[in-house]
Amino acid sequence: MSKNHKKTTKRYTKHRGKAPAAAGIRPSKSLGQNFLIDEGIIETIVAGSGIGKDTLVIEIGPGTGALTLPMAERAGRVVAVELDERMIPGLRVKTYSLGNVEIIHDDILKVDLKSLIRENLEKYDLNEVRIVGNLPYYITTPIIMKLLETGTGAASITAMMQKEVGDRIAAEPGTKLSGAITYSVHYYADVTEITDVGRECFYPVPKVDSVVLRLDIRDECPVRVEDEDLFFRCIKAGFSQRRKTILNSLMSMGGYEKSEIAGALAAAGIEPERRAESLNMEEFARLADSLRGGSN
Repeated sequence: MSKNHKKTTKRYTKHRGKAPAAAGIRPSKSLGQNFLIDEGIIETIVAGSGIGKDTLVIEIGPGTGALTLPMAERAGRVVAVELDERMIPGLRVKTYSLGNVEIIHDDILKVDLKSLIRENLEKYDLNEVRIVGNLPYYITTPIIMKLLETGTGAASITAMMQKEVGDRIAAEPGTKLSGAITYSVHYYADVTEITDVGRECFYPVPKVDSVVLRLDIRDECPVRVEDEDLFFRCIKAGFSQRRKTILNSLMSMGGYEKSEIAGALAAAGIEPERRAESLNMEEFARLADSLRGGSN
C-alpha cells in the first residue's frame, strides 16, 4: 500500500458517522449500497480501466458519482445507469456542467445495452466502449454474465465485487479455487486483477473486502465446442455438487443415463473419479462434444 493510499484511507475512515460523498443520502441495504470514498482507490480504478478520449464508458451503479466525474475527465463520453432514483438528482447536479455525461435511471439488467452503445458510438464518433461498475454484491454474477453473453461489443468490463467472488472468477480453470463462474468468465474474457479494496474504503463499512477485476473480452473463445449450451450445462452440473465425482455430479443434468455419461468421459479421456475443479477448459469442451456425439 502506497503512502498516499494510507493517508487517503486514514482521512476517510474518520467519518464513521456520516458519508462525506453521499450528500446526506442514507445507503440502501436492499440495493446493497456501499459508497466508495477512498480517492486513491478511485484513481486506481479509473487508471486501470483503460479508458481514453475515444472511449464510451457505460457505468453501472454510479451512486454518488465517485467514479463518474474522474472518468468523465478521461473518456469521450460516460453514460451512467443508476437504479436508485434518490441518486439521480445529485448525479445530474454534479454532472450538469459536463457535456459528455448522461445519467439514466434504469436497471442495468433491463437496459438494451446493444442499442444504447450503438447509438452513442455513432452519435459521438467514438472508437470503443468499456464498461465500469461497482457491482451490488448480491447480483454480481447475473450482471457479469449478462454483459458477457449478450455480446455488447465492449473491449472490457472493469468491476468491483466481493473479494471471495472475485478470487473465484480470477482463478485459473482447473484449480481448487475455480468454480462454474470461473469457466464461464474465462470462456469470454482474460481476467486481470486491478487492486484489492479494503472494507474501510466504503461507507458504510461492509463486512467483507472487495477486489477490482478487468475482464478483457476475447476476440476468440479459448476452446471450440459443437454445442455451447451443453458445454455450460456440463460445467454447471459438474460444480453443482463439487464434492462428488464428475461422473456422479453430471447426473444432475438429466436426460442421460449413467452409462452414457461414463462413455462420454472415457471418450474424452477423463477418469470418472475426478472432480469438476480438476478439469480444465479443454477437458470440459471434449466432454460436452462427446456427450453430444453420443446423443446423435
